[in-house]
Amino acid sequence: MIRCFLVINNFGKPRLMKFYERLSNEERQRVIESAYGLVSKRLEDLCNFVEDDSLFGGETQLIYRHFATLYFIVICDKAESELGILDLIQVYVETLDKSFENVCELDIIFNQQKAGLILDQMVTGGLVLETNSQEIVSKYKELERNMKQQERELKSPVASSPRTF
Repeated sequence: MIRCFLVINNFGKPRLMKFYERLSNEERQRVIESAYGLVSKRLEDLCNFVEDDSLFGGETQLIYRHFATLYFIVICDKAESELGILDLIQVYVETLDKSFENVCELDIIFNQQKAGLILDQMVTGGLVLETNSQEIVSKYKELERNMKQQERELKSPVASSPRTF
């Protein structure tokens, strides 16, 4: 099970956080700082898997990818496939890239809701649901169309008959 999905910039600022376990704000902050501390010190030629008992306990692992100015970090159980999680990160980045056309850190900062909804289509409750990038983009576009339709319906004046009391 995935415990959290983090996107952190090169300076340690979290840009997107999804926790799938109930943690206090202090515990979340500790996890973010610890995760960033672990991945930022690693050399580029080392593997992308880190085991750290202090984050969630002895049965967790940290899997990450570094793209441009962002670290994409997943903390999960050791039962999860490392290569599967790396693929999940890759698909998420590809999906963001398709949605934003050459995604960058600013896209995630100014479109938190969209980045979060895309991740929610991929991972729900710590379980991976979808890894097909095209399917995720089409579902998001459908959701976007539905939201715009609802906005139009709310904004349009409804012909109402006069009420009599």
